[in-house]
Amino acid sequence: MSDRFNLLDFSKANIRTLHLTWLAFFVSFMVWFAHAPLMPFIRDALQLTDLQTNMLLILNVAMTIPARILVGMLVDRYGPRILFSAILILGGTISMGFALAESFQQLAMMRFLSGFVGAGFVVGIRMISEWFPARQTGVAQGIYGGWGNFGSAGAAGLLPTVAVAVGGPDGWRYAVALTGLISIAYGILFYWRARNTPKGSTYFKPKKTGALEVTSGFDLVLYMVMNIPMYLALGVLTWKLSPSGMKLLGDGAAYAIYAVLALTYLVQIWKIWHVNAHILKEKVPELQRYAFTQVAILDLAYMVTFGTELAVVSMLALFYVDMFAMDKVSAGLLAGSYAMINLVARPAGGMLSDKFGRKVTLIIAFIGIALSFMMLSNVSQEWSLPMVVMAATFGGIFSKAGSGAVYAMVPLIQRRLTGQIAGMTGAYGNVGGVSFLTVLALVSTQTFFLVIGTTAAVVLIFIAFFLREPKGHMTEVLPDGTVQLIEVN
Repeated sequence: MSDRFNLLDFSKANIRTLHLTWLAFFVSFMVWFAHAPLMPFIRDALQLTDLQTNMLLILNVAMTIPARILVGMLVDRYGPRILFSAILILGGTISMGFALAESFQQLAMMRFLSGFVGAGFVVGIRMISEWFPARQTGVAQGIYGGWGNFGSAGAAGLLPTVAVAVGGPDGWRYAVALTGLISIAYGILFYWRARNTPKGSTYFKPKKTGALEVTSGFDLVLYMVMNIPMYLALGVLTWKLSPSGMKLLGDGAAYAIYAVLALTYLVQIWKIWHVNAHILKEKVPELQRYAFTQVAILDLAYMVTFGTELAVVSMLALFYVDMFAMDKVSAGLLAGSYAMINLVARPAGGMLSDKFGRKVTLIIAFIGIALSFMMLSNVSQEWSLPMVVMAATFGGIFSKAGSGAVYAMVPLIQRRLTGQIAGMTGAYGNVGGVSFLTVLALVSTQTFFLVIGTTAAVVLIFIAFFLREPKGHMTEVLPDGTVQLIEVN
């Protein structure tokens, strides 16, 4: 492959694959967030209460945390071509079910299942890592993530227009059904045109399934510990729906979910042990080792970067209205500009990682996140609106660039495990969103900003002192025992 990265050179198979894949991610996000801009229509058509409306928004992200772990395992085993196609077709089918729903219970079930579509992001990470060398993977992953992530904005711009154009109480149904048709059609197209690897390349698969392979006893313990926050985040979501929160679940249902989460975690621990127990008796050859601490730090980094994005996008418009008495339309436009940053900032984070180094880019991004949000924690009505918007914009630029820098490094740890590593890291992004939004529900907005800034500062310490810049090669072993070295510089 040429050293030159030309996004418009469609004569190159890797560039065609990049465009094919970010569009798949765009469509999956459009399907995942199709309901959000249509909620006013849906609420009026089915006479939903405010609590029911809020529950639909929460259910949309609940399934995504475990789904990203599962999809990471599946993509490593079966390849991104079949898996992204299956997710798009399944997502389109779920959208059709949502469009036909006649009750809150049916809506809730479809929204819960649609969280699986949000895991499609993980598939593309493995796909792009197969098609681009290490020197270009940052910018390629950044374009994939930044442009694909814009699918939610695409839904917000397109679907209300479709609903209004159709008119009547069922206009929203046609809008949602349209996303389903697009998703199914693109899933078929993706399967037809996409390939897992360039011609002649090997698609490396994990030796065992059910859990991530680690290579030392310390990493085994750390891996078990790092699974805990994901289950805690699901427990927090359950608590929000319980009698202690929104009162949409009874005590019995809430306790049953807590028990299922605890049992699932124990099963996961057993699987981790089953896959990795042998390393306590037989040392993994030096060439085949990787440090799980690198995965753990990237998990925490994405928890801050993407978690901040999820949380701030959810509250920014209301913050402008409450703090500066802005009208809702203007506040919505200002808040919407925060999401627009992704188009440039995330690819820029990846590009800078390729050019100047992954670790230094992450360090700069986290310094920016910490300072921006600590500055916002001091905001008051005496501040000028342009100053607040500028601080929020800088926070958005650094957090989204940080997301690009995280996924510039994820594919360079262990090729055969890229899907699982990407899945765990992506799940931590949702953990961050749940955690920060829970903090927002309990404290003032200024304290919420301070928590984000302080968390970024703590993770910055881990990055600065414990994260290692990828150097040399990854080692993979072919089925015939041949060792293959994959450059990561």
